[in-house]
Amino acid sequence: MLASPLEGLRVLDLSRVVSGPFAGRMLADLGADVVKVEPPEGDLSRVWGERRHGLSGFYTQQNVGKRNVCVDLRATDGDRVVRSLAGVADVMIENFRPGVLDRLGLGWDLLRVDNPRLVLLSISGFGQEGPESQRRAYAPVVHAESGLIARQAHFDRAWPSDPMLSIADTNASLHGLVALLAALHLRQRTGTGQRIDMAMVDAMLATDDYAHHALDGSPVVRLGGEVWEAPGGPILVAGTLKNTWNQLATVHGLADPTPPGARLDAKIAARRAAAAAWFAGFATRDALKRALEAADLAWADIRPSEGAFDSPTARARDLAVEVDDRGGGIRRVVQSPYRFSDAASGVRGPAPHRGEHNAQVLADWLGWDARRVARLEADAVLVRDPALGPR
Repeated sequence: MLASPLEGLRVLDLSRVVSGPFAGRMLADLGADVVKVEPPEGDLSRVWGERRHGLSGFYTQQNVGKRNVCVDLRATDGDRVVRSLAGVADVMIENFRPGVLDRLGLGWDLLRVDNPRLVLLSISGFGQEGPESQRRAYAPVVHAESGLIARQAHFDRAWPSDPMLSIADTNASLHGLVALLAALHLRQRTGTGQRIDMAMVDAMLATDDYAHHALDGSPVVRLGGEVWEAPGGPILVAGTLKNTWNQLATVHGLADPTPPGARLDAKIAARRAAAAAWFAGFATRDALKRALEAADLAWADIRPSEGAFDSPTARARDLAVEVDDRGGGIRRVVQSPYRFSDAASGVRGPAPHRGEHNAQVLADWLGWDARRVARLEADAVLVRDPALGPR
């Protein structure tokens, strides 16, 4: 049986919604024991998407494979439960607004004394300190502040709108994963953990391959693909019009329709019109694809979201996997992208209900017996979802 890369690693996930939970989900897929600590009211994402047997699609996607302890941090001893778990964890993830952990009695200065080996990943919008650290920060806010929305609107000649993807959240999450794995590697040499201050705006700008234009003060040249009308519906061709035209002219002999002495904008418009006529002139979509392949141009079908999981590659690589829907059936979730030559990774179980693993985790990590857990549940320090039924 293949080993998982992060088997034996204990991760305490106090985060909510996307940026933290996504990092925790990937760690779980890589074999870590990830325990989601959730408040009694539940993660906000529990109501996003289709709900089945008390679990939403959004929450399921970000939290499959985790165990769950539901703690009321407002209750007496709530902070002590979480602090005890942090005391034996390898990694803790949180994405509260800066200062909240301290007010909850779980600040870094306390946690590092309890557990000098702890690696704490703190994700925030604008950093733990600084002039904007206390701003409310969600992915759309960072998309706007980082220049993405304005740039896209300019090139689309459209009113600014937020992309339908939480790019800032996932960028911060993935950069956070890199940082915490680096911190764990460093801990092997030093024996000491540390706190990682991961700002969403930092991660967004660091991952922006157009950032050099802003830093150099140079005009932005769009490098992405262009979409053309074609038989069977629009098709995307990667690269700029200049590259597409050169390949079509060289391989398929398209004649330049530009009159002598024409201005650059007229030349571009004329070539674009000639290329558009070429795309639309094919009898079948397959014939067009063969011609694009012959011209060494990368193309793509404009698939709807649901169609992405039905592509030949998605089916061959099992990019959608089935998990228990917690009601006697199955539910599909997206698989993590890691493929190893000699190690196991991937979804390891369903998404948990609130407090489903209170007794199990506290016994495994802290050695607390069932009576102690029952007292904490009776005092409403620990909460257990009614959907789970009586213990």
